[in-house]
Amino acid sequence: MKPTKPLPLVGIFVVVGLLTWALLQRSYSMLPTVPWTAIPTVLLLAAGELISGVGTRNRIRRRPGTKPVEPLAVARLAALAKASAYAGAVFGGVFAGFVLHVTQMLEQAIPLRDFYVTGGSLLACVALVCAALFLEYCCRIPKDEQGQPDEQQR
Repeated sequence: MKPTKPLPLVGIFVVVGLLTWALLQRSYSMLPTVPWTAIPTVLLLAAGELISGVGTRNRIRRRPGTKPVEPLAVARLAALAKASAYAGAVFGGVFAGFVLHVTQMLEQAIPLRDFYVTGGSLLACVALVCAALFLEYCCRIPKDEQGQPDEQQR
């Protein structure tokens, strides 16, 4: 599995954001208000990935007081991180499309509420993508002095 590159994530974010914005031009008035529950949910996911990343990095580097980590567990965490980064980009794009659409109607109460909720959700998705990329980085095998993966860590 190759490391996730930021450029495809940005591309997905932009494309999904523009598609969402275009769809909302016709259907926003028919939708219910956006629930605020996405913000704490996504932030909890980001916090979990951040904590997992720190713990995994410490275990891979065999810091004192840590147990060795199972290679399959690291592979699963790396896959989770990759999936979370792409999901965060997709949902962040959806929330960005909402933010773009409602900025034209901020004098009304419901669009103003949706602006704050989707803006907060967008920031939470950015935090999730950052935490996922950090977790993926933490799952890498450290290199020795010559720049080669440390054989003892494999």
